[in-house]
Amino acid sequence: MTPAPAAEPTDTDDVRAAAAGDRQAFHRLYRLHVDRVYGAVYRLAGFDHARAEDLTQDAFVRAWQKLSGFRHESSFGTWLYRLAVNVALMDIRARGADPVSMMAEDDLPDRGETPFCAAEREELERAIGKLPPRARAVLVLHDIEGWRHEDIGVELGMAVGSSKAQLHRARGLLRKVLGESA
Repeated sequence: MTPAPAAEPTDTDDVRAAAAGDRQAFHRLYRLHVDRVYGAVYRLAGFDHARAEDLTQDAFVRAWQKLSGFRHESSFGTWLYRLAVNVALMDIRARGADPVSMMAEDDLPDRGETPFCAAEREELERAIGKLPPRARAVLVLHDIEGWRHEDIGVELGMAVGSSKAQLHRARGLLRKVLGESA
């Protein structure tokens, strides 16, 4: 049996090296995760490119500062993503905005502006934009961002059961809106 070829550094190797001060390792982590971080904060920043870029930069600066405290209980990507979402939510709160307010239909991004691909993106974005604020927030955090109901409840100040109920409501309303526009 031949030995396996030397593998490229894993996320874990780069995290450990970066925590020890290796800027090249951190740069590799940045390149690997920047698109996902930017995509999340872009949506939370109301599709504002400049603000999303600032928030992305702030998230990576904070990650660099807090890297020594990373406990490896989850993947680095999960930890970084959560840190970035928290940076974006803190920015929303600092601006005195409601993180679950409705977005005007005219303010939705044009087709192709969002950093993710989805069939019928414009129609789906408009339908999601029509949902009530709490239902929309739960739908986006759970179905698009992959959050657990426990985390959504903590972040939005609601019980887990309420989060599940809002998700059920949002999905039903979304089916109705998409069905009516077809």
